[in-house]
Amino acid sequence: MTSIRILPSLKPLSHAISTSLLQDEVKKTLAGCGFIMLALQSGLTYAQTTPPDDNTASTVIVTGTRQIGMKAADSPSPIQIIDASVLEGTGQPDLIGALAQVMPSFNAQATGADTANLTLSARLRGVSPNDTLVLIDGKRRHTTANLSVDGGTFQGSAAADLNFIPIAAIDHIEVLTDGAAAQYGTDAIAGVINIILKKDESGGSFSTTGGRYIDGGGRTADASVNAGFELSEDGFMNLTGESKYHGFSQRSGPDPRAVDPATIAAQPAMLGVAGYPYLNHVFGDAAYHLDLLSLNSGYKIDGNTNVYAFATVGKKDAQSYENYRTPSKFPIYYPAGFSPLETLNENDFALTVGIKGKVWGDWNWDLSSTYGKDINHIGVINSVNIDLYDDTGSSPTSFNAGNFIASQWTQNLDLSREFNVGWYSPLNLAAGLEYRTDTYQIDEGDAASTYGSGAQAFPGFTATDAGHHSRNNSAAYADLAGSPIKELELDAAARFEKYSDFGDTTVGKLTGRYDFNPVIALRSTISTGFRAPTLAEEYYSSTNVTPQSAFVQLPPNSVGATLIGIDGLKPEKSKNYSIGLVIKPTIKSSLTIDAYQIDIRNRIVGSGNLYGTGGSINSPAVNAAIAANGNTLDLSTLTFSGVNVFTNAVSTSTKGLDVLYTIATGLGDLGRVDWSVSGAYNTTEVTQIDQVAQQIQPQTLLNPTAISNLTVSAPKFVVNFGALWKTGSWAVNLREDLYGPSSEMDTEDGSVYYQTTIHTKVITDLDIANHLTKSLTVSIGATNLFNQYPPQVNPGLLAEAKSYLDTATAVRVMPSFSPFGINGGFYYAKMTYTF
Repeated sequence: MTSIRILPSLKPLSHAISTSLLQDEVKKTLAGCGFIMLALQSGLTYAQTTPPDDNTASTVIVTGTRQIGMKAADSPSPIQIIDASVLEGTGQPDLIGALAQVMPSFNAQATGADTANLTLSARLRGVSPNDTLVLIDGKRRHTTANLSVDGGTFQGSAAADLNFIPIAAIDHIEVLTDGAAAQYGTDAIAGVINIILKKDESGGSFSTTGGRYIDGGGRTADASVNAGFELSEDGFMNLTGESKYHGFSQRSGPDPRAVDPATIAAQPAMLGVAGYPYLNHVFGDAAYHLDLLSLNSGYKIDGNTNVYAFATVGKKDAQSYENYRTPSKFPIYYPAGFSPLETLNENDFALTVGIKGKVWGDWNWDLSSTYGKDINHIGVINSVNIDLYDDTGSSPTSFNAGNFIASQWTQNLDLSREFNVGWYSPLNLAAGLEYRTDTYQIDEGDAASTYGSGAQAFPGFTATDAGHHSRNNSAAYADLAGSPIKELELDAAARFEKYSDFGDTTVGKLTGRYDFNPVIALRSTISTGFRAPTLAEEYYSSTNVTPQSAFVQLPPNSVGATLIGIDGLKPEKSKNYSIGLVIKPTIKSSLTIDAYQIDIRNRIVGSGNLYGTGGSINSPAVNAAIAANGNTLDLSTLTFSGVNVFTNAVSTSTKGLDVLYTIATGLGDLGRVDWSVSGAYNTTEVTQIDQVAQQIQPQTLLNPTAISNLTVSAPKFVVNFGALWKTGSWAVNLREDLYGPSSEMDTEDGSVYYQTTIHTKVITDLDIANHLTKSLTVSIGATNLFNQYPPQVNPGLLAEAKSYLDTATAVRVMPSFSPFGINGGFYYAKMTYTF
């Protein structure tokens, strides 16, 4: 494949980019870990950690049911239990990557552009990341402030950032792959990810990992420590600290300007730039340093009452390359050209405090308050504001582009009690109240970043972009569950929610399971959902630029949006249907098969590019919208300009099938093998497209690119084959991941669309561990062992981009929607010490 042949020549450049940064950042990482160790070492109790139970089917779950003592094997809803040891065995340095390795229905973002590359996202069952609810020990997790605005599968994502949860703090994860809006919140359309924290009151572990991509870049150093403490005889405190560094990777193709004879003749200084002709580093991983700290604690006041608290704190510093500017752009400061860097300084924290117990004899009660906040400081370095220099004679080279800030404050009261009504099992009644306040704000960038057309690569947020927005939400729910007869389990839930900006709604869910015998059971659900737009989707505004283009992201409820026929956003409304089989062929094996359908009306999606200039079709209303939004664009330097906007443009129907099979095989003196096969089939079709406003016709809100991002850019199926062989002190974990076909339509100017297809691909992951002692384990491994890459982007699209000298498109030689990434194999070594 052409895209692979270029990689050997990328190695020196990638090494040069990352080596010096790695040395500094590894020192910071180790220093951070030393601080964490010093903070935790007082009071450590040394004890051997108990190995996790391999039989997760016997785990008592708290997700998908309000009944106390429900086991995963008996759940009427599809629940997948993922033990912490499974996550750690993937070798992935972050939670999103680890979950994507073991859950076929969980699709992780491989790469992004602009700020989207600084906060990667993931989605469940093929719908928006915003349609999955994340809980920590059953309490709602706040969302990121960094909205993904770039086109693609994850466009519009402003979901909870799972990477701010240290893996070492996790006991297990319960993933409910079923609509659960009536149980947990109206946005739980695709399902719920409930992260259960460790509650150990003694012992702990220290772990360190190092790795890199085999073809260069992505150098990773990670260290974490977890420790439990006893608080007298009635309480516990479990602490986790983690520090990690991940370096840049560079997978861009040759810059078309660097091989254009006319450009080189006019700007020969480009020939002397390091890495020539690979001058543009925009396509690859961002570099980041992330420090995390988590706390989980509880204390028994008396026999009926417990108080609890858990918290996470995280700090992230990240940088992502923007497009290279040639020497002619600003030779006074940058005679060899320059590559601006977009920077992120992020502070994220969350705290839950609560008290629970029994009252009035048999009533269980739980009163809690959860507050979370995410603060993103966005900057640009190695840049310049040319308009400012032209008018004043000077310009800074670093800018404060502005801030994103999101917060969420949730109050919950939950009650439950069992009643004997003559059924086989008692009837469980659960009810509760919730009050939530959400805020979202954009702060204006500094004056230099917003002057004229703004800082190169990322103009600061203007006064018209900036604003503070909030809303509140009140909810009440009720849930009835029980077994009228031994073989039948029923569950009915209803939820009423009232939004301060979108009115009220009532959603419901009916669940049933029938066990024909101890071997086979049938389960089914039907539910409805109602997702109000996130505040970020409603109010985000910015200007996204490349050397050749500038597109304004219009807030859907802005004056500019009305000029192109968009009058704000409406809530999504959904219906979920599922039916499944649970089969237990033997004591050591289980099989679950669940089919589902998710219908979403008024789905919130990002538009395609709407051109004001440069496109094959242009609309004067687009330029009027840009002006009405208060944006200034220098059209004399741009090939393309236009707008993007979020809109309720479509209705979709997603159909799928999830399969999970596990079995253990004893091999006598050779040990034991735990086999697993899990698969997910998923397809989405657009069932309705809203009529486009007359003022932008014949352009359409959803071009073929936007539609393909909804329907075919995710793999049609994913199958994971796993074999964990344990013998003596050795453990060998082999995974074969089969990714089905995926594709995308794309265009340079809106005239001709080219299809890029990733055909079915097998990716191999391997982890080999040895328990040197009872406490010390070392392992080596690889994800994507055989260094596989997706195919090259459609040659027609690349040729057209090169004809425009459009570096932003031409250097993206591999499809960014690749489900197994763009970086090839990642090799790592790991050491874990338990105490």
